[in-house]
Amino acid sequence: MRTRGEDEVRAFFESAGLDKKIHRFDESTHSSELAARSLGVQVGQVAKTILLLSDETAIVVVISGDRRVDTKKVRALGYEKRVRLAGPEDVVSRTGFAVGAVSPVALPDGVPIYLDRSLRRFETIYPAAGATNNMFETTPDELLALTKGTEADVARDEG
Repeated sequence: MRTRGEDEVRAFFESAGLDKKIHRFDESTHSSELAARSLGVQVGQVAKTILLLSDETAIVVVISGDRRVDTKKVRALGYEKRVRLAGPEDVVSRTGFAVGAVSPVALPDGVPIYLDRSLRRFETIYPAAGATNNMFETTPDELLALTKGTEADVARDEG
């Protein structure tokens, strides 16, 4: 199975009438820390896209790079079964993207997307753009509109 990548993300932007620059790096940006270092920004500005599963239901959460998902909070959004982190095979089969490259845009239809409120701490955020060494610049409001997602509090409480 061919995975989705930068071409699909670029096509998504073109279909939305946006001329988005995709930042590409020589080194991997597959972790929030590596991405923040490459971009010269705070770790929290890196928007991680995480696939969760509730039984067989796929759920996408986009969260600041310095936060972790609270699966109990995700379950409270209306999922009856336990919510767990998806494995690498599920990530590829459910999103079409490789692990570390999942973009919150250009996802298959029908996958619910939740944007954690932690992203609101920043004017500019950087989600993955379909490869483990690229990202695009956006704002929380723009990403919410592009994904047609739902804003929610799904981060673990700090401390």
